[in-house]
Amino acid sequence: MQMHPPRPRTTTAAGSLARAVVVALLAAFGLLGAGTGPAAAADGEVSWTVATASGDFGSDRRNYSYTLDPGGRIEDGLVVANHGTTPLHLSVYAADAFTTRQGRLDLLGQDATSTGVGAWVHPDRPDVTVRPGESAEVPFTVTLPDDAAPGEYMGGIVAAPAPTGAADGRRRGIRIRLRVGGELKPSLSVEDLRVRYSGTPNPLGTGDATVTYTIRNGGDSVLTARQAVSLSGPFGHWGARAGRIDDSPRLLPGDTWKVSVPVHGVTPALRLTGTVTLVPLLTDAAGSVAPLAVVESTAHAWTLPWALLLVLVVLCGLFVAALASRRRRKTTLRRGVAKGHGRRLR
Repeated sequence: MQMHPPRPRTTTAAGSLARAVVVALLAAFGLLGAGTGPAAAADGEVSWTVATASGDFGSDRRNYSYTLDPGGRIEDGLVVANHGTTPLHLSVYAADAFTTRQGRLDLLGQDATSTGVGAWVHPDRPDVTVRPGESAEVPFTVTLPDDAAPGEYMGGIVAAPAPTGAADGRRRGIRIRLRVGGELKPSLSVEDLRVRYSGTPNPLGTGDATVTYTIRNGGDSVLTARQAVSLSGPFGHWGARAGRIDDSPRLLPGDTWKVSVPVHGVTPALRLTGTVTLVPLLTDAAGSVAPLAVVESTAHAWTLPWALLLVLVVLCGLFVAALASRRRRKTTLRRGVAKGHGRRLR
């Protein structure tokens, strides 16, 4: 069944005061182009905000969340409120989401090519002008192709200052989480797992190691990874565990996340086995978290105890030198005895 939001309209800002309060929270939950909170105007006040439209999907939503089968279509709306004193002219567009190096979700720029949410969400118009103290709603449709693959998709709808618009210069967006109907196949894997032992100057002590690896989301769901790292010697002896590791950021399908974990108190037991354990966490639209089957990967590294080996070499050298000295003394003594015996014979 198709959902039809209210048609484009213009209302006073006083009528959307409660909505403006909710929008102040979008910095934490929405997707922002620069990866920061909403920009402030020159006088320190937020000059304009975006919010979800009220309609059949509810009111005061933090973001958009839909479940739609391939070929399906729904309608919704974005509300832009101008709290400034000059007219506001903004471009409106949709874009796919991606994970930044800092682990935050962000949206592609307007000129970038989107293949998911950004390609399936179509604003009713490409721009909007809002007079001072007023708000305007921009309807948009979500239309899936018939061959849309099942899975979870992240993106957003964005309002950004148009070239001629008077605004504070930053774009603002609201996240769209789209679940395309069909069987989900979530999957996390560990790639490029390596163990590096740093050694210790104490020949009988333990040292530090660093375990590095890459987490890959090879499935079709947005996942977070709970992580654990441990090291052990031959036959599982001399084990050492890393401290608490923060969960990975939310990884979109196809995303990778590089991890480096220090492990202390590692015994240089010639051959170390590093084990990385992941628990994929699947969060649904209602915020419920479900742990999935554990993923485990191992790698090995040689850990020669150089300090101990050096001590052993020195001890061996001293032992060899002592033996050689003892032999020389015996040889000298024998020669002396032989000479004395010869003198007596004369």
